[in-house]
Amino acid sequence: MSAAEQGAAAASLDTLVAGYLHMLANERRASAHTLRAYERELRNFAAWATEKCAPAEAASIEHTDIRAYLSTLYERGLSKASAARALAAIRSWFKWLASNGRLERNAAALVATPKLPRHLPRVPSIEQMNRVVDSVDVDVASWPVRDRAILEMLYGCGIRNAELTSLDVDDIHWANDAVLVRGKGQKQRYVPLGDAAADALRAYLTERSALLAAASEGKGVATPALFINLRLRGLGKSGARGGQARLTTRSVGRIVKRIAILRGLSGDVHPHTLRHAFGTHLLEEGADLRAIQELLGHERLSTTQRYTQLTAAQLTEVYDRTHPRAK
Repeated sequence: MSAAEQGAAAASLDTLVAGYLHMLANERRASAHTLRAYERELRNFAAWATEKCAPAEAASIEHTDIRAYLSTLYERGLSKASAARALAAIRSWFKWLASNGRLERNAAALVATPKLPRHLPRVPSIEQMNRVVDSVDVDVASWPVRDRAILEMLYGCGIRNAELTSLDVDDIHWANDAVLVRGKGQKQRYVPLGDAAADALRAYLTERSALLAAASEGKGVATPALFINLRLRGLGKSGARGGQARLTTRSVGRIVKRIAILRGLSGDVHPHTLRHAFGTHLLEEGADLRAIQELLGHERLSTTQRYTQLTAAQLTEVYDRTHPRAK
């Protein structure tokens, strides 16, 4: 294929990718995180297909081509989980192309998902979590009152990192002791706001207001974002969200990991670990699995079951207490 032909084919596939991403953003209201992930995976696949497939058109791509692409991912050292994410994006794209008459058949539907090993999430104990959250101080945090509020919200409400960073001040419904959370696909749910989280938020909001007042110098600069960065980077700049000084998910990840490590937890702790702990500890204390499902915002109960776990000691205790032949 000549350079000119490759350019034309790339433009054709890129146009189809762009159309799909536009639909995700405007019709399905996909989150920014989802859009970035799908764009990365589909652009990479389109670039590979432009070079390897002849002709490099969506209708000419076979299931064997998609399998060959997954093989290249393995050769580059990517895990089965990473390959599965890439395949999920390609499948979704091909399904959309077929439903819109761009394809007569969906070749991606013939490609099996890589079999993934099942790992129970390792979560800190209740005692460990209480110790970490209660001990956030200047030795582990650049803004202790904010960072403690972050931990309280992640562990106390069980929300995702992206849900946390997208919260606005008005999403805290103090009268109802609840937080309005926008989950995956812009689905909304209310989660309870416990006393500890509420106290941490009030303390943080006081310092947040003082910081913004000092920065505005009478200009009335404000931001709806609940969690903001300490230096107020980007505050007042133009853009849909660029002027909000909103804390990023990456920053939250660094904050959680730093506090966890300095307080003696494992180095693999991240914001989602606190969400795992939320579900696991509720289950340990006797909460109904379907109630946990609602709190976590899971569509399927099977997802909730993967996010929770019982220790061997707890299972033994339940068996000893309930089975007639155990006594």
